[in-house]
Amino acid sequence: MEYLSATSFTALLSFPTSLLVLAIILFYFIQSHRNVKKHPLPPGPKPWPIVGCLPTMLRNKPVYRWIHNLMKEMNTEIACIRLGNVLVIPVICPDIACEFLKAQDNTFASRPNTMTTDLISRGYLATILSPSGDQWNKMKKVLMTHVLSPKKHQWLYSKRVEEADHLVHYVYNQCKKSVHQGGIVNLRTAARHYCANVTRKMLFNKRFFGEGMKDGGPGFEEEEYMDALFSCLKHIYAFCISDFLPSLIGLDLDGHEKVVMENHRIINKYHDPIIHERVQQWKDGAKKDTEDLLDILITLKDRNGNPLLSKDEIKAQITEIMVAAVDNPSNACEWAFAEMLNQPEILEKATEELDRVVGKERLVQESDFAHLNYVKACAREAFRLHPFAPFNVPHVSAADTTVANYFIPKGSYVLLSRLGLGRNPKVWDEPLKFKPERHLNEMEKVVLTENNLRFISFSTGKRGCKGVTLGTSMTTMLFARLLQAFTWSLPPRQSSIDLTIAEDSMALAKPLCALAKPRLRPQVYPGY
Repeated sequence: MEYLSATSFTALLSFPTSLLVLAIILFYFIQSHRNVKKHPLPPGPKPWPIVGCLPTMLRNKPVYRWIHNLMKEMNTEIACIRLGNVLVIPVICPDIACEFLKAQDNTFASRPNTMTTDLISRGYLATILSPSGDQWNKMKKVLMTHVLSPKKHQWLYSKRVEEADHLVHYVYNQCKKSVHQGGIVNLRTAARHYCANVTRKMLFNKRFFGEGMKDGGPGFEEEEYMDALFSCLKHIYAFCISDFLPSLIGLDLDGHEKVVMENHRIINKYHDPIIHERVQQWKDGAKKDTEDLLDILITLKDRNGNPLLSKDEIKAQITEIMVAAVDNPSNACEWAFAEMLNQPEILEKATEELDRVVGKERLVQESDFAHLNYVKACAREAFRLHPFAPFNVPHVSAADTTVANYFIPKGSYVLLSRLGLGRNPKVWDEPLKFKPERHLNEMEKVVLTENNLRFISFSTGKRGCKGVTLGTSMTTMLFARLLQAFTWSLPPRQSSIDLTIAEDSMALAKPLCALAKPRLRPQVYPGY
């Protein structure tokens, strides 16, 4: 007679237990997914095996137009497009957008891993582009407590005023170049470099990396740096093939990797020497006073008195701040002036408001902003109608869930369409018309934020823009100073501004140039 060994007997006894545990796990899995599985995916095109809709995407550039045209053809406000092994969920309905970023904010608070964002953030060491996790929590706390707090915003006030004065000085110098008491001003150049100058002054306590131009304009260094910043911005979430088929990483089939690496190298060329020198100054005791945000980041300490941030973390966070600060205000300003030059009555109303609130004996200050509702309505309308990017920075689903009665699987990329939300005809009357008055009718005091996601200026939720106060101040000051200090008109022999959108972005196809003339007494202009 054969007997069971002790090991075999134990295994036999444990087999039913294992089955029971497995059954319990399976039961709870089915129960937790029952409500999810009964809902369909959002509508979308039928994907190919493995590659999904990537072949169609590659044949239809720019991709954002293909996606929006697809949604229009399907008559849907939420779609599902499989690209490689990723489900991309574009949304153009404010109510559905609020389900994602309000009702289920925790589920959609992460970011995707992409080639571009990995490079720019030095392996996700900063905040905006990083997936959820300990590093993101650490850097978010640093931003909120030590960089973008109300106290720090007030501390940096004089630096913002200095750059607002410099903007007026620069444009005034362009006016003096013409014998006709006016000059042609490239508003894209003026707006973008104002944003960069303000941010550099707050970060590094310096306006220029080089000497700049005698008229106050950017020099070669600033031009090269700005081109690199906007090139990186263009490639963030630019539908790179390897982001959806990770096995292709390193082949650089789109050419994106080479472009991003080169432009990131240019940015580092200007940032790194300043950061290295400043770290050494604090280490040697040569520097003792905090004068800018770089000093603050360097001198932060952990509980043990050691530096809280590494050099790479400081570099990554500074690059993110620069990338985040230059696009929205400058783009909104350029588009608003383009629209207003084609509708001079709007330009006149904004100028009249500034004369009534501020007068002509001094330049507008941040303390005036609360009373400049029409000027802010013009900026708000530019954010609505002409966003810098067609989509918001993607959100990633951390779990299977349902939104708007559709199944949203874990790992899906959710793209809130800045373009689709702001131009949704179900939300906005005459959505393609620039009408600042629409915002005056909605609120007693106009603000640039839109918490109900009818358009996106600074987003909302856990991943909402942490620099709303700074972004609002920069945008409003840029508008107000240019409107108050100068009379703007079409260039000679030009009957209107061409509002054609660029082929590969949301910017104007041609940089906006306009005729500027001083409208205040000479003594009011800085540096007179």
